[in-house]
Amino acid sequence: MEDLFRLTATAARLLISAGRLDPADLLEACLARIAAREPAVRAFAFVDPAQVRRATPRPGPLASFPLAGIPLGVKDVFDTADMPTEHGSPIWRGWRPKGDAAAVSLARAAGATVIGKTVTAEFAIRTPGPTAHPQTLQHTPGGSSSGSAAGVADGFFPLAYGTQAMGSLIKPAAYCGIVGYKPSFGAINRAGMKIVAETLDTVGVLARSVADCALFVGAVTGLDLGDPDTRPERAPRIGLCRSPAWSKALPETRTLLAKVEAALARAGAAVVERELPSAFDCFQEAFPRVLNREAAHGLRWELLHAPEQISPPLYDQLQAGLAVGAADYVAAAETLTELRRAFPLVMEDLDILVTPAATGEAPEGLASTGDSAFNSLWTALYVPCVSVPAGVGPTGLPLGIQIVARRGADRAALAWAQWVAAALEAGL
Repeated sequence: MEDLFRLTATAARLLISAGRLDPADLLEACLARIAAREPAVRAFAFVDPAQVRRATPRPGPLASFPLAGIPLGVKDVFDTADMPTEHGSPIWRGWRPKGDAAAVSLARAAGATVIGKTVTAEFAIRTPGPTAHPQTLQHTPGGSSSGSAAGVADGFFPLAYGTQAMGSLIKPAAYCGIVGYKPSFGAINRAGMKIVAETLDTVGVLARSVADCALFVGAVTGLDLGDPDTRPERAPRIGLCRSPAWSKALPETRTLLAKVEAALARAGAAVVERELPSAFDCFQEAFPRVLNREAAHGLRWELLHAPEQISPPLYDQLQAGLAVGAADYVAAAETLTELRRAFPLVMEDLDILVTPAATGEAPEGLASTGDSAFNSLWTALYVPCVSVPAGVGPTGLPLGIQIVARRGADRAALAWAQWVAAALEAGL
């Protein structure tokens, strides 16, 4: 088979389970792709081909495992016993944890082969790493899950872990033309992960298809997420939500949303406009108070012991967080809690919301990972979000669209995301 490195995880698993693909051959195809492209893309914080070859089991014992020897990229904020964990910061350079983070251990137990650690922005919150967009090498792949998104997009591995406190999964998925899935808050265990924003950080995944996301997250959580490729018996009831961030939408996103609305209606969906109530206007003030104060506390050791090794932008952000008083933090956190309670009414009579996944195409340059304006609200609401590809923008770079469902309705979110993806593929 040619181009094994381009296989989806679900396709690879079927071939491995049927005895038609040796996991070692899949691994070698991915390693060859990495050897050819990694010097330019720079998706890895650590990769050692010899080490991963030694650790790969033979196909027999793997065939019945959910992840069946499938190569996995792990964002470098998760502890790994056999690889450094550096959090995108010089403070932690060379750090070797004694054990794996829970998410990594669960993936290995399900049969995945951890191929390497992927580049993250500094502590998954601020200064970008060196990863370039694989399509141009001149644009950001998004972040903070930069290496995970670029690696999936460029054939380094079919699955990857990422995290999101603002837009660190959904936005890079949109920029790179792949699928990103931020589950409901807490679905994937966070033990052994560098938690910076205690009430916001969420573990999620990047993959090449919605079904891949369901396979991966189902394997590490035990949740029955179904088969998103099974077409529902009816079309969805969709709320088209521009969200309070609409003023930041670039022309390509404004055009895209109109095209998406038409394509979904042609496919049979009942599409209505759905604005968020005025109560949600307070989000823009409350969210940064929660994020910044939690980050300042989550990185307190680094602030005390190595402040000179924190980048100036992050240092300033953490100082702003320290300036948020306890009473103001509690009030802001309670505001977010109230919005979580209010959100089910927004979804009344709807299956999902469809909203932009990013402001537009990936920005040029690597100094920024892009604007998370269309992501932070959904992260704070703890609801499942899925980004699916939605054509290309004016310069030929990918665009994505975001599917949002009720908290806990992850199976439905994935099923409807696949329905939307198929409708957009046929109708855009």
